[in-house]
Amino acid sequence: MIKCGRPSKGKEQLSRDRLLDAALQLFLEHGYGDLSMETIARDARVSLRTIYNEFGGKAGLFGALIRRCSDQFIGSLSDDFPLEEALVVFGRQFLYRITRPDVLRMRAILIGESPRFPDLATQFYEQGPRRTLNHLRQFFSRQQQAGRIAVIDPDFLADQFISALRGERIQRLQLGLEPTPDEAEIDVWVRRTIGLFLQGCILPGTDCN
Repeated sequence: MIKCGRPSKGKEQLSRDRLLDAALQLFLEHGYGDLSMETIARDARVSLRTIYNEFGGKAGLFGALIRRCSDQFIGSLSDDFPLEEALVVFGRQFLYRITRPDVLRMRAILIGESPRFPDLATQFYEQGPRRTLNHLRQFFSRQQQAGRIAVIDPDFLADQFISALRGERIQRLQLGLEPTPDEAEIDVWVRRTIGLFLQGCILPGTDCN
């Protein structure tokens, strides 16, 4: 019996993931400007109408890939852990995701093609960095309300925290000047960064462990 109705949420998610997986590989192979929507639809085995209805176009599809990546570390930022542990868990997920070769390649595509396609830059920033900074800002605001960290502009804290985590090492990775770090290397990287960061904003007498 063929089911003609709306697919279940599970099947919808599988279909969406298949489309995003196909689009990711095509973006990595062809870049952004030279990749046609028809090619994406053919490889993902969906109609053009489906892509436009779901994502609004190629820039929206690229943005959905960035959002899917950022979901993997944004969701790890939790108030259920002590302050330092919460930041370490987030930091490990964040750095692990953004240092993967495919992600670095996607960033290179963005940098190279965004001058010609401003919507591409907008989608990337809105679905990646802006979402991440907003979640961190809210997290730091809650920590301030709980009396754990100094009352410093939470937007500034979020910006400085991400900048400290990324550091100059991300540029070296982007340029291919050093190998992809493994989980153990990332753990050391994160813990050193967070230890230094907390020295600048932790309130005296606060136990952040």
